[in-house]
Amino acid sequence: MKSPEPDSSSARSTSARRGRRGMVLVVDDDARELEILVEALSHRGFEVASASSASDALMALDGGTRCDVVLSDLRMPDVSGLELTERVAAHHPLLPVVLVTAFASIRAAVDATRRGAYDFLTKPYDLDVVALTLDRAIAHHRARVELEELRAERAGRDHGILTRNRLMQRALSTAARVARQDVAVLISGESGTGKDLVARAIHAESGRASQRFVAINCAAFAETLLESELFGHTRGAFTGAVASRPGVFVQAHRGTLFLDEIGDMPLSMQAKLLRALTDGTVRPVGSDAETTVDVRIVAATNRDLEAEVHAGRFREDLYYRIHVVEILVPPLRARGDDVLLLAVHFAQRAARRAGRPDPIVTPEFAARLMAYDWPGNVRELANCIERAVTLSDDGMLRESDVPARVRSGEAAPFARDDGEALLPLEQIERRYVLHVLRSVKGNKRAAAEILGLDRSTLYRKLERFGEHEPKGHGDGEG
Repeated sequence: MKSPEPDSSSARSTSARRGRRGMVLVVDDDARELEILVEALSHRGFEVASASSASDALMALDGGTRCDVVLSDLRMPDVSGLELTERVAAHHPLLPVVLVTAFASIRAAVDATRRGAYDFLTKPYDLDVVALTLDRAIAHHRARVELEELRAERAGRDHGILTRNRLMQRALSTAARVARQDVAVLISGESGTGKDLVARAIHAESGRASQRFVAINCAAFAETLLESELFGHTRGAFTGAVASRPGVFVQAHRGTLFLDEIGDMPLSMQAKLLRALTDGTVRPVGSDAETTVDVRIVAATNRDLEAEVHAGRFREDLYYRIHVVEILVPPLRARGDDVLLLAVHFAQRAARRAGRPDPIVTPEFAARLMAYDWPGNVRELANCIERAVTLSDDGMLRESDVPARVRSGEAAPFARDDGEALLPLEQIERRYVLHVLRSVKGNKRAAAEILGLDRSTLYRKLERFGEHEPKGHGDGEG
């Protein structure tokens, strides 16, 4: 069956489209039962999306389809309702699942609840009872979402991350939830989005907060030096090693080790890192002795590591070792009014450092900031604002204080010696993926085939680009 669609126009519902009672994703492999539920719930004031299999439902949820509750049949051929419940609980933990079955039993009900189901209904069902059950589940979901948003706001505020954006709040909410679970975390996002701040927030909220947070940029060292930085070295191990030195693993013992830009690590070093993570021991360069270490790994990358695994540039076993939980940090262009929120913050910070009063942001200055794509993300915005404050003579930030590239709305490219513009690979990839998607009128299946990707990889790329769905296009499957 085609991927999930609402019975009206689009499965990508937002709060503005949730109707009086909320958004329901109905999952059933029986076409007639599916049709009955969709029609009945629609008439009772719900927005309804449908899927004819658990696989389609999971793909839709992973691809950004928003709903308040999942109503699923228990017995389905590919993935059962119980398996669907488990996977929703793992990847969308705030989303309640209500299961429906004709095979009622105490054991089935207990099993469903144990695996995370919100409630359990039996056939033949009373549609009014179904609607009331969904109302309770939706109220439960919205209360949990509100609580998580408050927690995310507090976590961001406490750790220097300013945001009112839903995508960023979702990332911070995930960070807050996993902080006290001593598991490896992979933070994905473009350069300059603040992945390091999220990593520090995870450490600060964890049970290791009283111990050290140690960071290393894996892209900043040649392979031979990276091994020494990670594991340490003994005196005389190589030219210039005038004294023994512990590596970051030992420095972070009982604390958190932040491996930034892990996607740039050479394959040979990936094997050594995997061994250290698996064994819990490190061997300094030039030594035969091993040291036991206890560290929590938080890694970050601006690459699509799953694609890197498929290309043979990143070890699959290491990928699964560091990818227990993934947090996607959205690009600045996807964060809406956060641009102005951050701009005012950076302007005030720069002015205070210079001993000046807080500057005034003019509407023209703000409009230029909002119209720009910010390929360098928060880092580029901070640089732009500091420049503007420095150049302003009277504390007014005007359009003329904005760099030329921002005024023109064009991203700043790199340049070759012959003057030809060269764009960052991430930006080229984003532009091409969105170009293909527009060319096929938003049909993700067709776009994935053209790009040579599976749809789940395409969905992850779109989320990383801050483009859950191109504006004005549907999610048709051709």
